[in-house]
Amino acid sequence: MRIGLVSSNQHEPTIEVLCEINAYYNPSSPASKETVRQHARENLLSPNSPHRLVVAEGKDGRVVGLAALTFAYSIVEPEMDRRTQCQLKELYVCSSERGRGIGRALMAWVAAHAKERGCSRIEWPVKASNAIGIAFYESLGARLVEDRLSYRLAGSELSELACQGNGVREAASLETSSKPGRLG
Repeated sequence: MRIGLVSSNQHEPTIEVLCEINAYYNPSSPASKETVRQHARENLLSPNSPHRLVVAEGKDGRVVGLAALTFAYSIVEPEMDRRTQCQLKELYVCSSERGRGIGRALMAWVAAHAKERGCSRIEWPVKASNAIGIAFYESLGARLVEDRLSYRLAGSELSELACQGNGVREAASLETSSKPGRLG
């Protein structure tokens, strides 16, 4: 098995895995392969993407697992040994390949890569109902962050708050443009 950052010759096999991930999370209405391909090419595999995709390739050349990472600088921890953090957005092993150590190997590669980048930690969300995933992460030595919760703003609540934000931005723009000597 080979693990590394996705290369251009692995894009199409990676798209196959992304289709499987999409179907896993959206079993009643998975996206079409073309929609997944377009999203991957325009966003996930783009040189401008904040994500770095890491793939595990089997002996037969198939992509059998994937991790998606982003790196961020801490806002509140400026110390050199704590300022860079790795966010694991996704860890996925193809259903036909589970139980073969691929997830552990991907996480070990991610940990080494994060350390090389100066990261002091790797953080990721996991569904509270994912007992198998939680047990796996704990077997790696990861621990639940007791003092953190995850929130989501979506749908009509997101739209409603965005409308309020647009009003605030418009008011600030008007205020700035009405001051003498200032361009709006």
